[in-house]
Amino acid sequence: MLPKSLMLSLVGVILVTFNVLAGTSVLEGVVKDATGRPVKGADVRIEAKNFSKTLKTDANGRYVTDSLPVGTYKVMLVINGQVKASVPDAKTQLGKPTQLNFDLSGKRASANVEKVRRSPAYGKDIMDIRVSPPH
Repeated sequence: MLPKSLMLSLVGVILVTFNVLAGTSVLEGVVKDATGRPVKGADVRIEAKNFSKTLKTDANGRYVTDSLPVGTYKVMLVINGQVKASVPDAKTQLGKPTQLNFDLSGKRASANVEKVRRSPAYGKDIMDIRVSPPH
């Protein structure tokens, strides 16, 4: 029989692992510049009450975060210290990756963001953000 302290530790690890896996989600996407090329090194800030996380895009303009608590987040695209786009209500779901893409079309990016929702594809919710030039 296992010692009591080892048994309690094992039960604790199992409970923590279950809680982490049970309530997490994935947020991912691609950042493209005005010409459609991927943006490397852009910051994607994910914020909620008492939570903040910043990710960098890779050489393909992709970012991904897993183990994100299911909820609603403010997601901002920051390039060279400037906020290029912001989504105040990006929602994540349990067991269903949420894809949030940023497309910086237009000569000057602004905070005028058009959300284009598509039907779920391959089990993912997809939201493309197109930054429009100011009117």
